[in-house]
Amino acid sequence: MTTEAVAGAPTEPEPSDDQRRYVWPAVEMLVFGAIGLIAALVLSIDAVVLAANPDAVLSCNINSKISCGAVGTSWQAEVFGFPNSFLGLLAEPVVITLAVSILAWRGRVLFPRWFMVTAQAVYSIGLVLAFWLFHQSYFEIGALCPWCLTVTATTLLVWMSLTRINVLQGNLGAGLKRSLETPIVVYKADIVVSVVILAIMAGMIVYGYL
Repeated sequence: MTTEAVAGAPTEPEPSDDQRRYVWPAVEMLVFGAIGLIAALVLSIDAVVLAANPDAVLSCNINSKISCGAVGTSWQAEVFGFPNSFLGLLAEPVVITLAVSILAWRGRVLFPRWFMVTAQAVYSIGLVLAFWLFHQSYFEIGALCPWCLTVTATTLLVWMSLTRINVLQGNLGAGLKRSLETPIVVYKADIVVSVVILAIMAGMIVYGYL
């Protein structure tokens, strides 16, 4: 067997430089989406355990301040009447599939604009919910859940990667049309903002809970 192309056979076009710019955000989406999915799965299992026995001792119950049990038995853990982690089990496979598709076609695949805008909108709601839950845990519940913090961080990072892809593809309107001069592309604003937000969160956790 030879690896040489058969004469006359159609060859797969190489992705353009513009299309290659989708690859790295897709890698980020795949990695952080997978981590988020694992965290959501663990939280979902814990929710079932707590539903059967609210006094169950979970593996991430370290002390009174770092306790998945304290957070999991609060009303905030079931905002819509079911464990919040179930939403992660629905959302993360979508972004993972999106990322795998982009990587498999090396940036050449383009999903319909309505699909990408919908994904952006839904994940934006998820991002708001994640930070609201962090606020509730930090200021109201008085305890932090390591797996919940993981979900918050990965939701932020996936949202930033998805936003970069939508900016590059021109899916977010004329104001953010496809342009290599867009600040999020030129100055890597998504990376800078993510680092700043995560640093602030880390500082808050160290100051208030460690």
